[in-house]
Amino acid sequence: MMIDRMGPVEPVKNLNKTDSPKKAAEAVRSDSIEVSTEAKAQAELLAAREAVRSSPEVREDRIAEVRRKLENPNYFEQTVLEGTADGLLKSFGL
Repeated sequence: MMIDRMGPVEPVKNLNKTDSPKKAAEAVRSDSIEVSTEAKAQAELLAAREAVRSSPEVREDRIAEVRRKLENPNYFEQTVLEGTADGLLKSFGL
């Protein structure tokens, strides 16, 4: 038996060919992130919750101010009482 044709050797040489090294500018990449608007809103909400949790439940300065005003007999004027009543009615939706 005689083999008279052998495939060309050139295609095999092309497969073994190595690529040239990439340029330094192409190889260097910088990492970056993009934060969605929903994530930003959640972060703001979390910060607000933490601020509320860290604040005292009873504001001593406001209590002292109200006590001082209540001790003053001039505080109970008709205009003050009407304003307070109107505010309460509005807060209850009446």
